[in-house]
Amino acid sequence: MEMRGIITVVGKDRVGIIAKVCTLLSERQINILDISQTIVQGFFNMMMIVDLSNSTENFEKNEEDLKNLGNEIGVVIKLQREEIFNSMHRI
Repeated sequence: MEMRGIITVVGKDRVGIIAKVCTLLSERQINILDISQTIVQGFFNMMMIVDLSNSTENFEKNEEDLKNLGNEIGVVIKLQREEIFNSMHRI
């Protein structure tokens, strides 16, 4: 069964943000299903839909490690379960 998540990345633009996030996901067998990214006046904003079904780590560990990666590279990274993301954005 597919387990999808939503990753958001926000912060000041710099070289290597996408590479670092994608490297972590690749190392854990997390598949990127869709990705969008914009830069507005130097501010970076990325959203990814990922499949965590084959992840080598549990959801909480991925969530924590992505948050820590964000702290290292100076951006805010959040991983949310798709169903929770949808519930939060439903009127």
